[in-house]
Amino acid sequence: MRKTPVTDPSRFAPAALLRTLGVGGSVMIVLLIANIWFNPQRFAPSAWGTLIGLAAPLIGAALASTPAILSGRGGLDISIGPLMGFVNAIVVVYVIGAAGLHGPVPVIAASVAIGTLFGAFNGLLVTVLRIQPIVATLGTFLILEGLTTTFVPSPSGTIPEWLRSLSGAWSILPLIAIGAIWAALSRLPYIGLLLACGSDDRAAYTAGVNVSLIRFLAYVLGGLFAGLAALSLSALIGSADPNIGANYTLLAISSAALGGVSLAGGRGGPWNAVIGAMAIFLLQSILVYFNVSTFILQMAYGAILVFAVCATQIENRLRGGQGQ
Repeated sequence: MRKTPVTDPSRFAPAALLRTLGVGGSVMIVLLIANIWFNPQRFAPSAWGTLIGLAAPLIGAALASTPAILSGRGGLDISIGPLMGFVNAIVVVYVIGAAGLHGPVPVIAASVAIGTLFGAFNGLLVTVLRIQPIVATLGTFLILEGLTTTFVPSPSGTIPEWLRSLSGAWSILPLIAIGAIWAALSRLPYIGLLLACGSDDRAAYTAGVNVSLIRFLAYVLGGLFAGLAALSLSALIGSADPNIGANYTLLAISSAALGGVSLAGGRGGPWNAVIGAMAIFLLQSILVYFNVSTFILQMAYGAILVFAVCATQIENRLRGGQGQ
């Protein structure tokens, strides 16, 4: 007698859906539906350029935080936000203002160069001096905050029209540039080695991987991404603001964690950071729509970070206990 096939009910269980979308993806979809329901005009196709421009600095900051996190050994680069603020201040006031260099080439080159330089500085502190990443980048955080307020004590300066367009019709370009760099690196052994170092640096070292070099390049890459993200930040605020950069520090790490980048290292990628950043941006949007106090927003950011770490552990168990 033939037995009737029985469909596995777990395929339709919430756990199966969670495994497919991830915690960050599930939260993002729910928040997107809520935002479209309450504020459909803001999310109309005609407003997508402006919408991306509003979200681009946060997405860029999350992408900039990701390489260091993936490299393992507690690689939390908390200097990404102040670095974006420093690049914004120097480029707007000194490169565009004092030097009169308004073209895309000098502005983009200065942003990338400053970001990469400080990324390399963090990398040296972590890999050569063997300072704990969170301590090393905290020092850089304070240095950058001091330098920014010294050089630009108050909001000032203006930006050229081409840079302003990066908050509107061309707002996607800095994110495309970051994605293109990551895609190019994916064709090389580097990304695989980065994930291997983050998962188990001892095993990677035993296999002949130069773990210090891989980690150093992760911080350089994060600095480069921060320089590109600073272009989106400058386009959004339209001037130099010495106080805005630090706001992205907690949000960037929370975005990466919420999207599924393991804070222990070795698991995740740029799409995870983008999903997490979009979820946080959508949460900001709906809370602002309901005129929620900024103090509640700060509480929400801290709660998101705790939730993201806990949710990642639960997701790991649903995936079969893989991950750390």
